[in-house]
Amino acid sequence: MTALRLRITGRVQGVGFRDWLLAEAERHGLSGWVRNRADGTVEALLAGETPAVQAVVSACRLGPPLARVTAIEESFAEPPGEPGFQRLPTL
Repeated sequence: MTALRLRITGRVQGVGFRDWLLAEAERHGLSGWVRNRADGTVEALLAGETPAVQAVVSACRLGPPLARVTAIEESFAEPPGEPGFQRLPTL
């Protein structure tokens, strides 16, 4: 199992990025969460089989149609304590 924390920058708020990422994560069978941050970025924790996590990270480089991703910071993380993928409140 791989677990990555992402910080996604660019035009990623107000374009449906969280809902899109939730759907992508569920489609790939990942656990974790996604949330907006007050600084305008989107933060996510993706956990699951390595190929599935990497597929979602690659998809995040484009994001939903209205998004414009300029950078993604990745760091290894502890997997979430519970299964499923959720949308968290803004931090």
